[in-house]
Amino acid sequence: MKIEKCSAESRKHILALTQALQKEYLFEKQSYEKMRDKKSLQKRIDRGECWYPCRSISKGYNALNQPIVELQRQGDTEIEHAFEYGRPVVYFTQNAKGDICYGKRSGKVSYVDNERMVVALNSMDDASLWFDQEVMGVQLEFDERSYRLQFEALKRVEACDSGRLAHLREVLMGSEATQWHTAHAPSFPWLNRSQNMAVQKVLQAKDVAVVHGPPGTGKTTTLLDAISETLRRENQVLVSAQSNIAVDWISRQLIDRGLSVLRIGNPLRVDDTLLEHTYEGQFERHPLYIELWSVRRTIRRMQQQGRRLNDYDKIEQLRERGYELEHRIMTDLFSQNRIIASTLIGAGSPLLEQMHFSTLFIDEAAQATEPACMVAICKANRVVMAGDHWQLPPTIKSDFAPNSILSKTLMERVLEKHREAVVLLTDQYRMHSDLMRFSSEWFYEGRLHTAKGVDSRPFIDYEKRLTWFDTSENDYPERVLNQDYGRMNSQEADALVKQLEEYVHGFGIHRVLDEGIDFGIITPYRAQKYYLKRAIQKSYKLKRLRHLIRINTIDGFQGQECDVIMMSLVRSNAHGQIGFLNDLRRMNVAMTRARHKLMVVANAKTLTNHKFYAALYAYFKREGEVIVLQTDSSEVTI
Repeated sequence: MKIEKCSAESRKHILALTQALQKEYLFEKQSYEKMRDKKSLQKRIDRGECWYPCRSISKGYNALNQPIVELQRQGDTEIEHAFEYGRPVVYFTQNAKGDICYGKRSGKVSYVDNERMVVALNSMDDASLWFDQEVMGVQLEFDERSYRLQFEALKRVEACDSGRLAHLREVLMGSEATQWHTAHAPSFPWLNRSQNMAVQKVLQAKDVAVVHGPPGTGKTTTLLDAISETLRRENQVLVSAQSNIAVDWISRQLIDRGLSVLRIGNPLRVDDTLLEHTYEGQFERHPLYIELWSVRRTIRRMQQQGRRLNDYDKIEQLRERGYELEHRIMTDLFSQNRIIASTLIGAGSPLLEQMHFSTLFIDEAAQATEPACMVAICKANRVVMAGDHWQLPPTIKSDFAPNSILSKTLMERVLEKHREAVVLLTDQYRMHSDLMRFSSEWFYEGRLHTAKGVDSRPFIDYEKRLTWFDTSENDYPERVLNQDYGRMNSQEADALVKQLEEYVHGFGIHRVLDEGIDFGIITPYRAQKYYLKRAIQKSYKLKRLRHLIRINTIDGFQGQECDVIMMSLVRSNAHGQIGFLNDLRRMNVAMTRARHKLMVVANAKTLTNHKFYAALYAYFKREGEVIVLQTDSSEVTI
């Protein structure tokens, strides 16, 4: 491998990423501490951020031989809490004046339910310190681990002056050209032309390949085939994504194909169906685990009974045997599973410290920040990204986010620097062409087309596929709630429920039930989501259909689809201010969830000050219908 010293362009870019990440870190940490300190103890209890009072009931070791203390919650156990596996926590006590005193020994949640928590600590001395507190509280701490791993990854990428990582860095930054294998890659009869091109691109790439998958184009199917074919050529791959949900989704699909997956990550954040595939689950089922547990138990018993001079050699022999068993179990688990799956941050797990992979697959890559990707990229020779930068963006919390370098993903950078490494999937299988066309023209240069047979699926053939219920003639004002829940428009929500009731009545409730036609209600704001849920629950006409109705925010509906989608866009003001709706990527997600029909309930006068919504409104008028809701409950169709 030739020398690949960090180019000036790459060094400048990594410095900018590091500075932006530092701002994000400080903003999130300060926001967390500020919110914690200004809340009363009772408010923190009510919000599930701490337990008080609680007491310690035991101490010992867990299955991974970590010192632990077990706590019992004595307060209201019905209060939902935010404690999760892996989250850092610290104990505190309260004096007679009500002052809070935090302990200096923090730990991490090893297990938690509504009444009991197990905290893993660094040493048995720490566990004893926790155990000795008669009345105590447990408080969530700010989790710095993910930031630490990202800073370390950026530093490592910059410092690398030779080898595969240095070369990959320069390719990803655009300073070096991509390289390709010349061998012919196979084609697969079950894939369409663009999907075959994508798999072939993945197999031929030496450095980087991107599967750009717009809504409904079979991105997951393509990625699964690419992984399967890669495993015909490589022994093991790392499959990753930004979120646990995304990792769980791709892991389940791979397991369904008969591939062996070892899921690395917090077991309580992993879907229940995958628990037997987690490292902890497979570790405890290994044939040698019973002997390992017996060895550990014997060591602890001998230590508790007090060491005699002739016990030292015996304990050391047992420890060596324990280390040997741990190593054999770990070696077996990593050798038996051909796919290692984790979040991008999870790739920094100590379990993977000595691991390296020929290929890293990143699913939903357009939702991941560049520093997070680097944590996993440090462990691979090449990277394959799949996603769509015209759907949900990365989550960035700081005030400078709109102009932050963190907002631009690594996938977008490769799209700009290396068009030859990108394949756009062009055949979509989800939506009727009337529903797809606007998204295709606005976001994908009109390159998408509907697969054969999609438009001929049975539905109500004579009705319009697109309906906009315009609330402009009504005084349906939006209302700001708070930073967490955003805005609400209760009258618009009520109008949506009424239109859904009428639609179901016209469609025929028996047909809806017989055919299992499902409905999705999408809104940008959490407050509106909760109001809509209550409104649907109150609707007698929709009572029998509640199991067929899903209600969520746009972000919560990512990756889902329904026969009928209704959107409540909330914003209604005289100034044309639309705030959150300026993020057109989220709107692309919302309006591409429908298979057969899309209905929008919104104030057209407010929205159409923006050119995107003006074009969308015109498209509804041209290809569908616009119904103006009047104050006297009458309707006028345009």
